[in-house]
Amino acid sequence: MRQDLYEILGVSRDADGDAIKKAYRKLARQLHPDVNPDPETQDKFKEVSLAYEVLSDPQKRASYDRGGDPFGGGMGGAGGFGQGQGFSFTDIMDAFFGGQGGAGQAGRGPKARVRRGQDALIRLEIELAEAAFGVTREIKVDTAVVCETCHGGGAAEGSEPITCETCRGAGEVAHVQRSFLGEIRTLRPCAACRGFGSIIPDPCRDCAGDGRVRSRRGLTVKIPAGVDTGTRVQLSGQGEVGPGGGPAGDLFVEIHVARHETFTRHGSDLRCTVTVPMTAAALGVTLTLPTLEADVADADSDVDTSFPLEVKPGTQSGSEQVLRAKGVPGLRNVGRGDLVVTVVVETPTKLDARQEELLRELANLRGEEAPTGNVEAGHKGVFGRLRDAFNH
Repeated sequence: MRQDLYEILGVSRDADGDAIKKAYRKLARQLHPDVNPDPETQDKFKEVSLAYEVLSDPQKRASYDRGGDPFGGGMGGAGGFGQGQGFSFTDIMDAFFGGQGGAGQAGRGPKARVRRGQDALIRLEIELAEAAFGVTREIKVDTAVVCETCHGGGAAEGSEPITCETCRGAGEVAHVQRSFLGEIRTLRPCAACRGFGSIIPDPCRDCAGDGRVRSRRGLTVKIPAGVDTGTRVQLSGQGEVGPGGGPAGDLFVEIHVARHETFTRHGSDLRCTVTVPMTAAALGVTLTLPTLEADVADADSDVDTSFPLEVKPGTQSGSEQVLRAKGVPGLRNVGRGDLVVTVVVETPTKLDARQEELLRELANLRGEEAPTGNVEAGHKGVFGRLRDAFNH
């Protein structure tokens, strides 16, 4: 691809330095990434910057007019650039911007002053019932917001960014190193403009030219049913506003579920333990247990806040009862877990004389005066047999 540098700037071949500079500034204002972030426009901006780099330098311009390499690489040919010489516009673009066809690294051009902001993260503790059934909370967040004084532009009133004279708006400057392989050109961010390609001569005093300030604000977050500790709820566009008043990142609300006094959660299942006296376990009893809904139900709600639990006669300590669909709903209300109730039988530790008398009477009636458990009196264990062997 061969293009004429004079045509790129829209000037004649006999244009003087002032005309070239004026044409460049006009095009730079139109094509700069801060004004027009379109990738195709950025490529055009590079072409304009290249043309100005060559034509504003008398030596490079003279070399270019003769059809030689304006950067001293000896690639010239007869007839002038764009008129049949042995190198193309891409060759010079590579040499100037460090593209794949040149000796340096790939040029990226000026970085946009307006950029997307970072995501933000806060942690929110909620109750188990709120995690199970969902809740709407009001929260406070501290993030960067657009500066109201300069509306994100970063410049004081009446001022605006100007093209950097050091890099001429490219955001990068070429560095030449000599080695036994020849000259190696690399591109580095311009130190004068920090790679932006433009400089704010009179920055906004409220944001120091950044286009954003810190602010604490309130937000409403809707927590869906079924979340658990570690679940993150995403609020799009509620994170940090970007440099130059750029689009805000997202806000992530990380959930922590507080410990419940009755229920523990295992995935979508709930577990709880009930303790019953020895007599109740022997005779049977019906208990009333609260539901998880009781923590969030209104006084006039028709939601069941309790349910009966039947402990059958002869229930042993450690036995479990599974109550279907009494656990935690899945995310997006996909199914619901179970409630697993473990029954613990409490054995009395202190008895008065009468209680002891009655228990002994009960034991006598059941033939349990001298319980032996599951061990037979005449059975000897391994150590007993070994002892007998040594004695004999």
